[in-house]
Amino acid sequence: MLKKAPTLKSSIVDSIKALPPLSTTIVEINRISADMTSTINDMVKAIENDPMIVANLLKTANSPLYGFYRDIKNVSQVVSLFGMGMTRSIILGNSIRKLLNVDMQPYGVSSDEFANISSLQATLMFNWYKQVDKKKVEKLYLAAFLQETGKILIASEVIQDDEAISFASEVETSNNLALVEKAYSNVTCGEVTALVFEHWGFDKEFIDMIKYSDKPSAAPKSIKEYSTALNIVKTIIPINRPLSEMAINFGLKKAVDAGYKKEILEELVNSMSGSLLK
Repeated sequence: MLKKAPTLKSSIVDSIKALPPLSTTIVEINRISADMTSTINDMVKAIENDPMIVANLLKTANSPLYGFYRDIKNVSQVVSLFGMGMTRSIILGNSIRKLLNVDMQPYGVSSDEFANISSLQATLMFNWYKQVDKKKVEKLYLAAFLQETGKILIASEVIQDDEAISFASEVETSNNLALVEKAYSNVTCGEVTALVFEHWGFDKEFIDMIKYSDKPSAAPKSIKEYSTALNIVKTIIPINRPLSEMAINFGLKKAVDAGYKKEILEELVNSMSGSLLK
C-alpha cells in the first residue's frame, strides 16, 4: 500500500493511487525477465500478443538514436539485437508514458522530446557502464530509461495548480531541476518516480536507486553507486538543456568527484553531443 510521505502533496499521492495497473503484456514481460530460465523466444511471443507494443517497439528500434544500418522489421530482430533487458526497458518506457498521458509543457518540451531525452539518458548509461561494470549495465539501463517518469505527474500537478508559466520559466534557467520541483511540489522527480514504481510492485532495489537519484549522498551504501550514476547521467542530459556545455561540465565534475574515470565518460558524451539533439 502506498504510504504518503510527510511532505508529499496529497494530490500527487492521489494521482499515484489512481494509476491503472500495468497491462497483462507488461506483467508477463516483467515475469519473463525475472525468470532465469526464460528464452528470447518467450519474450518475443509475449510481445507479439500486443500489436500496439509491437508498433511502438519497431518505431523506437528504427529511430536514428540506435544507429542500425538496416530496417528492423520484426520483434525477433529487436530482441536479438537489444537483448531481453533493453527490450523490456524500451517497452516499459513507451507503455508507461502512454499510460500516464504525457503533457510536458511545464518542462518546455514535447512528449516526443521527453521520450527522446529518456532514451538518450539510457543510451549514455548503457555505453558508459559497459566499460565500468558490465554486471550492472542492465539494472542501470532500465533505471536510466525510466527515472524521469515522475516528471509527468509533477507537470500535471503544476498545470492543475495553474503554475505552468512560472514553473517553465524557472526550469528554463535552472541548473538543478530537483530544486525547482521541490519548490513547487515538495518532492523531486526521483521521489515521485520511486512511488510510482512502488505502486506497480517493482523490486525495492530498483525503487530505491531512483528514489535517491536526486541526492545520492543520502542513499544507503548498497545502492549509492547506482543512484550516483543515475544522477550523473541526468546531470549531463537534463530535460531543459540536454548535452549543453554547462550540463556536460557539471556532470563530468560529479563523475570525477565520485571516483569515475573522466576520459571514458567524456569520450562518450562528446560522441553524442551535437549529433542527436540540437
